[in-house]
Amino acid sequence: MAAVTARNAEQSAGSWRRVAVAMFAVGWGANQFSPLLIEYRHDLSLSAGTLAGIFGIYAAALIPGLLIGGPVSDRIGRRPVVLPFVVLSPLATLMLMLGPRSLPVIAAARALAGLCSGVVFGSATAWVQELSDDPAASARRSAVALSAGFACGPAIAAVLAQWAPDPLVLPYLPHLVIGLVAVLLLWPTPETVQRGAGPGEAPAVRRRWPPQAVRSARFWLAVAPAAPWVFGAASLAFVVLPQEVTSAGSESVGYAGLITTITVASGIAVQPLARRLEARHRLAGEIAGLACAAVGAGVAIAVIGARSQAGAAGAAVALGLAYGLCLVSGLRECERLAARGQHGAVVACFYALTYLGFGAPYLVDGLNGLLGRSGTFTALAIVAAVSAAWTALYTARPGSRVPAQAVSIPSSR
Repeated sequence: MAAVTARNAEQSAGSWRRVAVAMFAVGWGANQFSPLLIEYRHDLSLSAGTLAGIFGIYAAALIPGLLIGGPVSDRIGRRPVVLPFVVLSPLATLMLMLGPRSLPVIAAARALAGLCSGVVFGSATAWVQELSDDPAASARRSAVALSAGFACGPAIAAVLAQWAPDPLVLPYLPHLVIGLVAVLLLWPTPETVQRGAGPGEAPAVRRRWPPQAVRSARFWLAVAPAAPWVFGAASLAFVVLPQEVTSAGSESVGYAGLITTITVASGIAVQPLARRLEARHRLAGEIAGLACAAVGAGVAIAVIGARSQAGAAGAAVALGLAYGLCLVSGLRECERLAARGQHGAVVACFYALTYLGFGAPYLVDGLNGLLGRSGTFTALAIVAAVSAAWTALYTARPGSRVPAQAVSIPSSR
């Protein structure tokens, strides 16, 4: 009996990889669209406002998915929430392939992709943590899986769009295959959430919204200020910088894909360091990430003035480091703050704040008219630096270092 129990525990601990593959696949499907915006604009003669609307539809569907999916998975389980939307993710891609020049179809497909991303990212992050044999590494595992999907999707899509025929159809084909593989791998993954309240846990605690951790001062004063910089830094790198350093005639899908890959790859590469920083001091990764965001915005000032494509790649590295550090640090802090039975909901709230960062390109566009390009990035650098200083001061305050909660791995049933 002991041998059987040990074997089951080992299988459960290894199952986090199956969930990570699902996150990778959904992340691929979410971001493969980004470098193709240039192709859509040219092929369909779309205005900048229409492109912004298509881009915004994704985020508009994603945030409700996060806020609903996380709490629901805390109550009924991770598997019944995550699995259906991992199935729907490649179907959203199939819609893009079947209606490549139909704006209603494209908009519906992006909305479905956003909903899938919202439901899966929050719930699957909690699932990975609960299945991990090393809880301290779970935040990095989730972040790496998600970031790898974000990097590979646009990189492959950009290459196919640049050099393969039918650039509005063939770039989506790899995600159909990867999405199917993810579904097959995820299918046997064990559940980690018990229906109803756990031992000694009142149902009211689990069902109250927003979660207790999200209502805490520490969440809003130490975690929330950096959360929008996760995707804010990333979107500045792969949406704003390519447009600023290339002319309309020379801007290519390939260059946009390259900058996206550099940004996210930098975010992945720094995540082991983020974990080590968090092991030494809570939110140290966040402070370092905000400092990198300030550096990246500062470098962007010179890059934009010189219209240097090589310099933009360097700024993308700094902004990618900010993305990776802030993501891992924020997820790790959510794990520490979340009460049992509320992990999915807390992570979902954090992700919802991070996705506000995708509004950064629109913010930059608005501020450019008031401050100019250099003034806008100077303001962003100052905000990031002040945020880093604030977080450092807050975590240094007496009584602000809340002891980390012991993280338990629920047995699968």
